[in-house]
Amino acid sequence: MKATPLPVVLVDDDEEMLLPEPQGHEEVFSDLVTGDREMLRLLKRIKAVSRSGQPVLITGETGVGKELFAEAVHRFGGSQGELVTVNVAGLDDAVFSDTLFGHKKGAFTGAEQNRDGLIRKSQGGTLFLDEIGELSEVSQIKLLRLIQEHEYLPLGSDVPAASDANIVVATNRDLKRLLQQGRLREDLYYRLCCHQIHVPPLRERKVDIPLLLEHFVSKAARQMGKQKPSYPAELPGMLQCYHFPGNVRELQAMVYDAVALQERGSLSLSLFRGKLSASGGESPRFVVGEDSVTVTFHGFPSMKEAQSLLISEALRMANGNQAEAALLLGISRQALNNRLRRKAATAA
Repeated sequence: MKATPLPVVLVDDDEEMLLPEPQGHEEVFSDLVTGDREMLRLLKRIKAVSRSGQPVLITGETGVGKELFAEAVHRFGGSQGELVTVNVAGLDDAVFSDTLFGHKKGAFTGAEQNRDGLIRKSQGGTLFLDEIGELSEVSQIKLLRLIQEHEYLPLGSDVPAASDANIVVATNRDLKRLLQQGRLREDLYYRLCCHQIHVPPLRERKVDIPLLLEHFVSKAARQMGKQKPSYPAELPGMLQCYHFPGNVRELQAMVYDAVALQERGSLSLSLFRGKLSASGGESPRFVVGEDSVTVTFHGFPSMKEAQSLLISEALRMANGNQAEAALLLGISRQALNNRLRRKAATAA
């Protein structure tokens, strides 16, 4: 699999930050559009560890974009070779070994000629093993040898072959629990945990939803040969009230469907509302946590109540950062400051 060069935009507080482009590549990442501090911290960590030569473990829920972080490791590692991706879920040991290590002619019935495995293809580059938590115990032993000795045995060969590929693995499983259950080797676990990157779910970085919405609308329109449509001003806030169990992948699917069905004018708010309702996100409630008390409006709040609660919740989610809170609310930082001053004056 050839790594596709794609763009990245990162926003740190009020300042837009473009990460440096590795020499030999036009651009760095795809769809990694974020204004979240934790995401930015993770990307800086990747930049720091990508040249260590040690495995990188990427964890996170399905749909958070773990493959994009594998791309980041590959790009920042300065590799001249390819990024080769293998999904190991459902592979028994024979298929795993043949896929990765290849075989010699006559190694088994039907092996009529030599076959190079994907490790050979990843020489000088990066081998990305997705769904590593599904790997069988026998395959785990072979992976451990590859990591420790930087060598492997093609099927039917007694002569080990060397590998200089960087190893990146990803999983949505809890590897520590698999270790406790005896389903993951302890020595492999500690080898894989040298550099660990945990990608937070979209519900924990809602500041990214308006940015991703804008990004996916532009990308979908471009890919479908359409003029970029507008969308209702209420849409980002409505999406931020949803928990997104499918994470960024779910948001992208929603946007692509809406752009495909859009004929003219603005994207349909009712289409998004229908999808949220079908996924358990119907009629978002205004819920604000205050110490141990939760205030819930089961009816429709007044404009004054809604504004006050939304501002308080946005500031809480943004850890008091007014720039991030303003982005969540879809207003400028100055407009938020004005509202806060009026609220303080009224309280006084």
